[in-house]
Amino acid sequence: MTKDLQPPVLVAIVKEFSPAYFAMVMATGIVSLAAFVLQMTVLARVLFAVNLLAYLVIAAITVARILRYPKAFFSDMIDHQRGPGFLTFVAASCVLGSQFVVIDANYEVAVILWIVATLFWIVLIYAVFAAFAVKKRKPTLADGINGGWLLAVVSTQAIAVLGALIAAHWPQPYRLELNFLALSMWLWGGMLYIWMIALIFYRYTFFEFSPGDLSPPYWINMGAMAISTLAGALLITNASPAAPYLYSLLPFLKGFTVFYWATGTWWIPMLVILGIWRYAFRRFPFRYDPLYWGAVFPLGMYTVATWQMARAMDLPFLEIVPRVFVYAALLAWAVTFAGLIWTVGRGIASFRRQ
Repeated sequence: MTKDLQPPVLVAIVKEFSPAYFAMVMATGIVSLAAFVLQMTVLARVLFAVNLLAYLVIAAITVARILRYPKAFFSDMIDHQRGPGFLTFVAASCVLGSQFVVIDANYEVAVILWIVATLFWIVLIYAVFAAFAVKKRKPTLADGINGGWLLAVVSTQAIAVLGALIAAHWPQPYRLELNFLALSMWLWGGMLYIWMIALIFYRYTFFEFSPGDLSPPYWINMGAMAISTLAGALLITNASPAAPYLYSLLPFLKGFTVFYWATGTWWIPMLVILGIWRYAFRRFPFRYDPLYWGAVFPLGMYTVATWQMARAMDLPFLEIVPRVFVYAALLAWAVTFAGLIWTVGRGIASFRRQ
């Protein structure tokens, strides 16, 4: 593109592109999986195609931002508010890989995505949090932490989920090794959640809380526990005489999986109440923001996690939950996607006026 064809609006899009935009891939992917497991096959495959396109487009814009505006890109990485958003790439890669396994039975692509996600997880999680630790100027707890920090948990558990899905179809001894790594990631994710949710809950209850502070990523409070539940349920499914180490841990796996599910379930009424307070009582404007994808993802994940846990632990009375929540997830996705289309349409109109 020549210089005279680069309108300010397009320059601004690339320069200010949110590192958390891969949350759109996370949300679309998990809603697609929710539709698939509940036998909405055509819709699931359509969303799969949309998600693959979204992944490639967002990745291309991100690469363009790195090459054209490296200072802005790396400044975001050490920012307490935006830095954790980089981990959406890890989770998005794993969710897309899970789609390739569950919907397409394409394990080769899934393995590639899992390897890419794992390598980037190693780089990003230590780069981001090490930068937070050593930077000289730090925000207060009230200004620095939000639900987006739990993307560290989500990305960790996403690797566990895709690893468990792949391990179920791998021969020994690789199955043992991959299941052990998935188990380790599952436990690391739980550890990270305990650390971070304590700070988030403390921020909730002991600092001033305005409607603007309740950003959509706070729904990840629930989503992080939902994906932990899904990882645990898959490990329970993998635990068999063919996987003796996991089989020996079966009571532990079941107990912690229910613990994660119950914690995630507790968050849902709390987040609904706070949402009503934000939009109905405090009249906070409801307009499209890429952060809203961070609220769609937990709804889809809770649907899939509950469905998988009910199957893995033979709890048929829970099957009504995913059959209801799938429609909430689809509605949330449709509204957010419509907001994206509206925003892109306005951007195109602005481009034509220039």
